[in-house]
Amino acid sequence: MKIIGTGCSHPQKIVTNQMLSQMVDTNDEWIVTRTGIKERRVVSSETLEDMAIDAARKALGNAGISAKDLDFIICSNVVNEYVTPALSCIIQGAIGATCPCVDLNGACVGFLYGIDMAEAYYRSGRVKNVLVVSAEEPSRMLSWEDRTVCVLFGDGAGAAVLSEGDNILATRLTASSSTFSLYQKHELQPSPFNTKPNSNLPLVMCGQEVFKFAANASISDVRYLLDKTGYQPDAVDKYLLHQANVRIIEMVREILKQPKEKFPLNIQKYGNTSSASLPILLDELNREGRLKEGELIVLSAFGAGFVSGSCIMRW
Repeated sequence: MKIIGTGCSHPQKIVTNQMLSQMVDTNDEWIVTRTGIKERRVVSSETLEDMAIDAARKALGNAGISAKDLDFIICSNVVNEYVTPALSCIIQGAIGATCPCVDLNGACVGFLYGIDMAEAYYRSGRVKNVLVVSAEEPSRMLSWEDRTVCVLFGDGAGAAVLSEGDNILATRLTASSSTFSLYQKHELQPSPFNTKPNSNLPLVMCGQEVFKFAANASISDVRYLLDKTGYQPDAVDKYLLHQANVRIIEMVREILKQPKEKFPLNIQKYGNTSSASLPILLDELNREGRLKEGELIVLSAFGAGFVSGSCIMRW
């Protein structure tokens, strides 16, 4: 398969570090130094479904195909207002597609899980055009009184249209169960037969443990792909890493001994948008003309689970 179109969508509300400093005990210097984030976009009057649909339509427009041409829709999402129907079904109806669709929850690695899933469908000869959408609103998962978490995240949606090709050279997905390092629990409807206490907890994160896993997983995944395909780190034109923390990205860059220009960033504008992070960055680079045909690109992400994923492709 290959990527033939990209799109993204953001909430209108911009929340700066200065604004957060009036809500919790923090400041711009502390946030920027530790994360690289200066501001983030947060859902206010719009809905996540609207952003997902907008990103999907932009990706279809960029690809130059109609929604009727789609054979499958894969939507990566952790949480939204709908328990059912699936967000992918909502997107399907809004854009006028008629194909089957499915949601997946791969945390921040969801876009790469979707890419890998689609690749399997291509290899089996069952599809020609696939839409992968990642739509996330972590701002609805966390406590805005917890300064260790609320400064990190933003909302957004990104999408990519895939078609037949041989541009995906290798992928890798991993999972290593660590349930209580990064999690959120939400309250379910009461049942007269349920004797367990109901939990309703905002996002909880063990920062140091998550940081350590993220850096190690990203390095391990990237090296695995390079070894598998026979490329040296210098041969890669761009490394697109999950935009969670600039210090993680810098650590990976230094270990691989690569220049900063190979590691594009937008974390300063959007924060961690979970699985939407990679397709948003991909769309920005694509529309700015910063991705050249034939370039070797590595995508890498990590998230709650713990899960990680990576992909090496030709653009």
